[in-house]
Amino acid sequence: MAIDVLDFALELISKRSISGETDEGAIELCAGTLKKMGFKNTTENFSGDGSYNVLNLYSEYGSGGKNLCFAGHTDVVPPGDERSWSVPPFSPKVVNGVLIGRGAVDMKGSIAAWISAVSEFLEANKNFNKGKLSLLITGDEEADSVNGTVKMLKSITAKGVKIDSCIVGEPTNPERLGEMMKIGRRGSISFTITVQGVQGHVAYPKKANNPTTILVRILSELTTHKLDSGNEFFEPSNLEVTSIDVNNPTANLIPEKASARLNIRFNNEHTGEKLAALVRTICAKHSDKFEIETRKGACESFLSEPGNLAYVVEGAAGNILGIFPAKSTTGGTSDARFIKDYAEVVEFGLINQTAHKVDEQVALTDLTALKNIYRKVIENYFS
Repeated sequence: MAIDVLDFALELISKRSISGETDEGAIELCAGTLKKMGFKNTTENFSGDGSYNVLNLYSEYGSGGKNLCFAGHTDVVPPGDERSWSVPPFSPKVVNGVLIGRGAVDMKGSIAAWISAVSEFLEANKNFNKGKLSLLITGDEEADSVNGTVKMLKSITAKGVKIDSCIVGEPTNPERLGEMMKIGRRGSISFTITVQGVQGHVAYPKKANNPTTILVRILSELTTHKLDSGNEFFEPSNLEVTSIDVNNPTANLIPEKASARLNIRFNNEHTGEKLAALVRTICAKHSDKFEIETRKGACESFLSEPGNLAYVVEGAAGNILGIFPAKSTTGGTSDARFIKDYAEVVEFGLINQTAHKVDEQVALTDLTALKNIYRKVIENYFS
């Protein structure tokens, strides 16, 4: 019996599964549902490396032929003040044709759409023998991304699993379902720069060394340095200062040290290592007493050259919606950055306007349409 996309989305969203906290049954729900459909499950817990314990799932159906995988995450960001929501974030509800709940678009809605699509496909193809359908689901994408997809891929590969193509269900569309897929992502690296000075009275600056002045010069050069002009697939890289801190409540005191935090979102013309070297070189021009901390969570840019899967997704969206999604590399990071080392990867999901927001929501028409697109992707991939 095919699985109803709305019913499954409601049940999945109701399982509280905030990143870094205990998963209250989201992955278990997926595993149990897939097992009833004939999938073989592998669940693994990973921990360590300075991060929390994470439950992961790899589930596979079929044998021989190509392996079409869906990758997603059941972890969600915290809901914030739950009193600000029109419905409790983990008690999802349909209001005026819209499903509201944490994870509705990022990305429990797309997981529900894929599982529903697979159930319909297998119901209509009871003797399916043209390849493998699989799912790779983690509980560690929204935060550390240390004990999730990256370790699960290594584990299943060591067991002989080969993924040929992978669709990631991130919400990729800015305003309208079907307008955009992602074939790559910019890299991200964050720094904290701390400049050491000499504390003193503002009336006697020669007896002190103001680290704030030095830091401002460093930041001025960093923010005016042109990283690149972009290229065919990527927009120009950009550096943004996100915080400047001196922890000085006194107006007549030159502080002892000053710190700033910054982030660089970069394209495939750079690596994190080279950008770190650039930041250090610029700092050294202005001071010989500074420290740079590279914050956890840095990731490289990547580009998955459009192949068969990209054109299958494009055709499926065009067939269902009459829209052919643009191939883009905009936005933040995702677990696709790990998957691209193993298979062609394409990201395609719901509209991202309400992701991480209060009253995160998806229109039921979009949820159903995404399920239909996913089913068409499966049909065309194995045709």
